[in-house]
This record gives sequence, structure tokens and C-alpha cells, in this order.
Amino acid sequence: MPEVTLTIHHQAGLHARPLAIFVKTAKEFDADITVKNLTTNKGPANAKSPLSLLLLGAQQGHQILVEATGPEAEEAVSALRALVERDFVRETV
Repeated sequence: MPEVTLTIHHQAGLHARPLAIFVKTAKEFDADITVKNLTTNKGPANAKSPLSLLLLGAQQGHQILVEATGPEAEEAVSALRALVERDFVRETV
């Protein structure tokens, strides 16, 4: 099961616009993706559910664990890692 630990750097944390972009990206993959807030030990939450992610309370500076299973698990984890590392700015094609 692919997984990655990430630090949220966005000033809003995983909330509002960053959260919407995160969910939209997660939904692009045929994978079950979960997120856990390692800083507060909340979760896991379904990465495709905005409310579930919001309840994690992931703020700036918090560490999250992203895990995935399924046919596109590797791609999903890689895309979400890149998204968080780009401060929730989606790549343009």
C-alpha cells in the first residue's frame, strides 16, 4: 500500500480552497485513499469526502499521512504529494 507523510504549509491548512482541490484531485483516481492527521492523531478520513477531511482539522504545520489502495494507488499518492508540495496549486496542462 503506497503511503506518504506530508506537512501542510498552506496558511489555511486543509480547509476551504485547498481542501476542495485536494478532494477533486483524489476523485480523479481509481483508488481508495485515506488521510490521517498525525499531529492530532485524527482519522483516517476518506480523501474523497470534504466533510471527512474537514473533521481532521489539519492546519498549517500539521503532518498528514496519505495512504491508498486500488489500481491507481501509486498515481494517487504521487499526485496528492505533488499537490501538497506545490501548496495546493494544481498543475496546468
